[in-house]
This record gives sequence, C-alpha cells and structure tokens, in this order.
Amino acid sequence: MALQDLQVGYLFSSTGSYELVARSMLNGALLAADQINASGLGVRFEPTVLNPGGDLSQYSALTARLLERNFRHVVGCYTSLSRKEVIPLFEKHDALLWYPSHYEGFESSTNVIYTGAAPNQHVLPLVEYLLTHHGHRAYCVGSNYIWAWENNRILRESVTARQGSVLAERYFALGETDFHQAIEAIIEARPSFVFLTLIGTSAYQFFREFRTACRARGIDQAREIPVASCSLSEPELQAIGEDAVDGHLSSSVYFCSIESAANRRFLDAYQVRFPDGPTASADAEASYNAAWLLARAAAAAGTGDPRAVKTELVRQPHLDAPQGEVWIDEQTFHAYLTPRIGRSNRNARFDLVSEARAPVRPDPYLVHNSSRFEAATAPSLRLVS
Repeated sequence: MALQDLQVGYLFSSTGSYELVARSMLNGALLAADQINASGLGVRFEPTVLNPGGDLSQYSALTARLLERNFRHVVGCYTSLSRKEVIPLFEKHDALLWYPSHYEGFESSTNVIYTGAAPNQHVLPLVEYLLTHHGHRAYCVGSNYIWAWENNRILRESVTARQGSVLAERYFALGETDFHQAIEAIIEARPSFVFLTLIGTSAYQFFREFRTACRARGIDQAREIPVASCSLSEPELQAIGEDAVDGHLSSSVYFCSIESAANRRFLDAYQVRFPDGPTASADAEASYNAAWLLARAAAAAGTGDPRAVKTELVRQPHLDAPQGEVWIDEQTFHAYLTPRIGRSNRNARFDLVSEARAPVRPDPYLVHNSSRFEAATAPSLRLVS
C-alpha cells in the first residue's frame, strides 16, 4: 500500500514537577515513531512534540492548537488532571487521545484509548500482596487530586473487606515537599505499610525524609513499615538517591528487569536513542505501545480517520510488547496487561516478587473485580522470588 503520513501530537510535560516520568514517556513515543518509520508498515509518523510544563491550562491550550490544525491523534498526558482537562476537546473534535499512563479507573470515553494499567491491574494486586505479606493496617499519603482520592478509596474498600483498617489518609498539594508532621504521625501509628500516591518531586522527598526519620529511631523502614506505590518507576528511583532507594514496593505492568527478548530489544534501542536518559519506565513502555498500536491500526485501516482506526484496533493481532502480549479490549478500549509487583534495590532497579501468569482483562469500573469483595477477586499473582 502507499505510504501514509500520519500527523501525531506528542503531549508530555518534559519540564515541571513530574518531568522525569514525562520525559521517559516522550522518549518511548519517539522511539516508537523511529521504528514505525523504518518498519515498512505503510505508515509514517510525523510527530509534533508539545510541552505543557506541568501547567494544567497549557494542556487544554496546546491540545486545542493541535486539534484546530486537524490533528486526529495525540499520544500524551501523565496525570489524571491533565487527561480530564483535555477529554472534552477530543470529544468535541471527534479525535483520539492515546493515554499511556496507569490511572485510577472509573472512566470511559469513546475518544480515549487507554494503554496504561486500570485499577484491577495495579491497585488490587498490590492490596492482595500487602495484606498477605505485610499486614492489615494501612496509612495513606497522597497528592491532593483524583489519582490519590480514587486509589485510596479502592484500597480502603479492599482492606476493610478483609477486616483490615486504614489508620489515616493525608493529602498534600502537588509539588509539596514538607512531610515532617505526617512522618511523625506515621511512625507513632506504626502501620503495616504506607500506601503512597504522591507524585513527582513530592514522592521523592517523602521517601528520603521517611527513611531518615526511621533510621534515626532505629527502625528498619523497608522491613517494618514498607512504602508501596502504584506509580514508582525506575527514573524516580534514581531521583530518590542511594540513601533511600531500596526496599520500596511498586505495582506495575512493566519493569526494566523483565527477562524477554522483546524487552531486551526495547531497552537496547532505548539506550542507544537516549543515552542521557531518563531511563525507561512503565509509562515509557505504555507510550511506546500506544504509538505502535495506533500505527498498526492506521495501516490496516488505510486511513487515520479515528473511527476506522478504532474499528481496526481491536482486530489486530496481539502486540509483542516489552512487557509481553498486549491488546485492546473492544468493550472498554483499555489494554489487556500483565500485573507485576517489584521491590526496589540499591541499583535503582526492581526485583520482581510476583507476577500474573497471563495478561489480565481491563476492568476500569471494577465490575468484575469489585473492591468491596474479597481481594481474592484480584488477578492471581505467582511469587517469583
């Protein structure tokens, strides 16, 4: 077929409080564009990169600019605030947002393709692991917006359904870095674990302060009060620093430590293309997958028309992604993904401690995995270490 040029917007905050993750996402999307253009697939990406700088108003302004220029596909957004800010624009222009980040669920837009993890693919597996291995008393600390609110609600319902308890929930403004009082309260309460939904520089500072405060009291923080997250990734481990980098739990569908030929190819190509980093992450892989899924569907459709692309998207063979097989559910337009849990080590990487045996069907509204039921309804994970 004739080569089809496809204008694609890349919308990532490569500066700002969560720039490390966003830059890795942009890198993953750029790498995919390079490979797509060299693949002979029949589609050539023409990416236009825009940086909102973490400013919510800029997301809508830049998105409007792209859509008014007749862009029909945009890969981007990291936070749920930014995603919700731009969805009305995609619905108005009948364009597609390819959203490549784990998120809190309870959303369905006919103009969004979700390639990151839904709550049954990251929150529920983490709850099951924590209750089984660390105890039933949770303490929640998060950034004051929908990502933290919803994830804490899901965790609270899951924990209390298993006769556990949430001792407290504390919320902080995006970018906040003073956690002294909260940390004192956590140490006094001595929960089984801390569930952390802070993002960006706030999260990095919390890890450092909490480790220092525990060490001063002779507490082995990683063993006695582990911190668990659904967003902690490899670039952020490097930002935390070597004094507090190890022993943290992260629930994700991708880690750089996955042993597979597809992941080795991805990491080798990523390192060659971006030698100065930041390193790859789950969200970088989701961005990479989003671009490839778009390209394959557009090639099959022979057009970039969003409706034709969506029709072909769910007909495509499974993508051999770095994390394993990935495909899009035709009912929810979320991705089948493989849940995993990792524990950070001193090399700023994750050791896998459990993983699902196969990709798990997305359940963004927890219809089939209600958090009000026993956590056994979460994906069954096998221990790997």
